[in-house]
Amino acid sequence: MTTTSDTPTTTTPGRSSWLREHSELGVSLILLLLGGLVLTDALTMSVDIAQRGPVGPKTVPLVVGAGLLVVAVLLAVDVLRGGRGESEGGEDVDLSEPSDRRTVLLLAGVFLGFAVLIGPLGFPVSGALLFWGAAYALGSRHLHRDPLIAAALALVTYVVFNNLLGVPLPGGPLMGVL
Repeated sequence: MTTTSDTPTTTTPGRSSWLREHSELGVSLILLLLGGLVLTDALTMSVDIAQRGPVGPKTVPLVVGAGLLVVAVLLAVDVLRGGRGESEGGEDVDLSEPSDRRTVLLLAGVFLGFAVLIGPLGFPVSGALLFWGAAYALGSRHLHRDPLIAAALALVTYVVFNNLLGVPLPGGPLMGVL
C-alpha cells in the first residue's frame, strides 16, 4: 500500500531565489573589497614621490585598485539589469575529465619553492626557477630554451620593478652585480 502526501510542498520564492539568480553579485562584492584593499594599501604606502618622479611604486596599485572598483560596479549594474554569464558555453573545459592534480601539485611546489628561496637567493635566481618550473609544470619540455627564457624574464622583471618603478626586490648574491 502506498500513501501519498496531500500536503503541498512549500517553496518560498523570495530572498533565496533572488540571491541564487543574482549570484554574480558575490563576484562583484569580492572585486569591490579587493579594489578597496588595494587602494587602501597603495594610499598608505610610504614613498617619497619627489625622489622617484610622478610614476612610482604607488602608480600600479592605484590603477589596479581603481580598475577593480570600476569592474565591480559595472558587473553589479549588469547583473541588476538582468545580465547573466554564459554557463559553461564559453568555457573550453571538459567537465567530464578529472582534474590534473599532477600539474596543480607541481605548480604549488614551484610557488612554495619560490617563497622559500627568494630570501636567500634573491629575486633574479628564485624568479628564474619560478618561471622555469612553471613552464615545466605546464608541459614545456624545451630543456635548453626554457632556462634561458626564464632567466631573461626574471632579470627583466627585477630591473623593471627594482630600478625603474622603485619597488625594492631582494637581489640576493647578485645584489652588487645588478
